[in-house]
Amino acid sequence: MKKELVSFEGVHCANCSAPMQGEFCHECGQSIHSVLRPMHHMVEDTLDMVLHIDGRVVHTVPPLLYRPGFLTLEYFSGRRQRYVAPFRLMFVLCLLAFFVCHIAIDNVGFTDTNLKASEGTGEFAKDLTPDAVRTHYEQVRKDIEKSNEDAGHGKKAMHRDVSAERDHANHRLSQLGAIPLPAQTEDGWNFHSKQVDVTWLPDGMNRSINRSIEHMGTNLKGAMVGGEEGAAAQDRILAGVFSVLPQTMFVVMPLFALLLKVMYVFRRRLYMEHLIVALHSHAFLFLALLLGVLLGMLRAWLVPHGAWMGPPLTVLIWVLGIWMPVYLLIMQKRVYRQGWFLTTMKYLFVGWCYTWLIGFALGFAALLGLAR
Repeated sequence: MKKELVSFEGVHCANCSAPMQGEFCHECGQSIHSVLRPMHHMVEDTLDMVLHIDGRVVHTVPPLLYRPGFLTLEYFSGRRQRYVAPFRLMFVLCLLAFFVCHIAIDNVGFTDTNLKASEGTGEFAKDLTPDAVRTHYEQVRKDIEKSNEDAGHGKKAMHRDVSAERDHANHRLSQLGAIPLPAQTEDGWNFHSKQVDVTWLPDGMNRSINRSIEHMGTNLKGAMVGGEEGAAAQDRILAGVFSVLPQTMFVVMPLFALLLKVMYVFRRRLYMEHLIVALHSHAFLFLALLLGVLLGMLRAWLVPHGAWMGPPLTVLIWVLGIWMPVYLLIMQKRVYRQGWFLTTMKYLFVGWCYTWLIGFALGFAALLGLAR
């Protein structure tokens, strides 16, 4: 130690001019090392940082998955250095889980039926001019409307059939280098007739609300007509919902911690302790969601090539789903150290309140996604 102190004698911090007693200034925290160094030093520092983070991930993720309450108790005991910080852990797992969920939903193919029905040019391949395509489409549209009316089918089926034919016509018009047909609209939807005007809100806020309502109407109308237009609208809605879900969870987190504070008010714990419990609880839920979705995608990929892989993967998904509520109950028991009866009663009440809370949050996220 003495040798280290001697090696820094006469060296001052470049930022605050304080005498250096180590590699970092004890006044401002700036490192003694300059950032202007050869490239190989930068690569070494990057690798060291990545390896250090990976080491903490190895110590953090396994106990988060199968040791309820362990990370929280370690954090309360002051042993924090070897683990990823609660907020960072929850944040990264939240983003990864929603990202993988978005990919999984995109790969489910619920819009594929709309698109497969409108692939190619269909009967419009015989039309040699743009005018012939448009005339043909108008005749086909009228025939579909008449046949659906005679058969007593609903408007949804009619719009789906018309959308498929419109896509065929647009593909043919694209081959001929002509302007595509206008987008299909749904009767009965009018989001422009009435404008929101809240007197105590600024004009800019009222305009923003009205724009959101218009976007919501456009997305809803587009999603209902089917075909390529419907698929694009559904993609917009999904992208909008998933873009606001992480921010929504950041609002839910402190409310969940407040709920724990109320339930354990006589335990005399600080609100920050309940917030750490909430962060670790949600980090586990996002990790379980991430693993469950990955297992589901793996099953969908492997089963067509080997049906025997389906049952084991299905069992793993069910085990993971059952483990989630059991994990949270055991975690609550270990962290707050109450009897099983009180813990179970509080766990059920907190779960009931949280179900309503997350339901409102997801509904609000869906509305925000529609309005984007």
